[in-house]
Amino acid sequence: MKKICGAALLLALLLTVLPLSVLNGQEKRKETRTKSETTFSPPAEDRFRVLDTANDTVTVMSAKDYLFGVVAAEMPLSYEKEALKAQAVAAYTFACYRRQNNADRSYDLTADSTLDQSFIPREKAKERWGQNAQENEKKLDEILEEVKGEYIAYEDQPILAAYHAISPGKTESSETVWGTALAYLQPVSSPGDTLSPDYISRVTLSAKKLRSLLSEECKFSGEPKAYFKNIKTTPSGIVEEVTVCKKVLKGSRIRALLGLRSSAFRITYKKEFIFTVYGYGHGVGMSQYGAGHMAKQGSDYREILEHYYKGCTIKSA
Repeated sequence: MKKICGAALLLALLLTVLPLSVLNGQEKRKETRTKSETTFSPPAEDRFRVLDTANDTVTVMSAKDYLFGVVAAEMPLSYEKEALKAQAVAAYTFACYRRQNNADRSYDLTADSTLDQSFIPREKAKERWGQNAQENEKKLDEILEEVKGEYIAYEDQPILAAYHAISPGKTESSETVWGTALAYLQPVSSPGDTLSPDYISRVTLSAKKLRSLLSEECKFSGEPKAYFKNIKTTPSGIVEEVTVCKKVLKGSRIRALLGLRSSAFRITYKKEFIFTVYGYGHGVGMSQYGAGHMAKQGSDYREILEHYYKGCTIKSA
């Protein structure tokens, strides 16, 4: 969720959200929800119960305070205003989706970025912004007020508004990445991502190091140049699966074990293994850098969101 260099871009990339665990457990299944007869409506007091997993405490905060912390953590405030609006609406939608699915729990969502969205308290955000704190705080408060209560709807209900830092140039379907088919999380073009200074990254590993990192999955034999075979990729560039010494592995599994920025990678071997990686994140839903590029080209936040979330509309609660 950005043509920004230096610390701001690094922060945004490091805090990329919506990990695979979002669809684990109760949500990792085919969506069977039918069209609701009534439009979604938030509680009279629009608040979120946020669990701090570090100390197992739940804090109740207003939607605005929660969204302030999410957007501050997820996107540099130097981004175009329309991209920040898109991020705010996506974050609110995701939170509403989680609140509905966690109705029987003591919390709506967590402050753990590996489980839900990244979050940073207002005061810590201001500390990170330094001399720009006053300007950024005012800007973000105004943005949140402008899109207050707006959410991304599919069949009148909030969607699982997944987003990531940088796509490989085209986003991926939720079914390919998570095994769960959602009509609104389908591949769309995102050519602006290729302009990011962080679009391509590389990881170089010796054969010995590679064997060590993949040892729990594979038994290696033969020459290193023959380790990888039958690499299957999607039209978006994501590696679905690859055969490693006769063991078929998911591209996402290799990404996790090798610490790659995305599952869109290519492998070459010249005395060492070179993994050339495209994009950053899982690749599903809105690309944050792509949203920033679209905003620079004149798209408003509604156009950005309706581009990345197929068949959806923006509604006000």
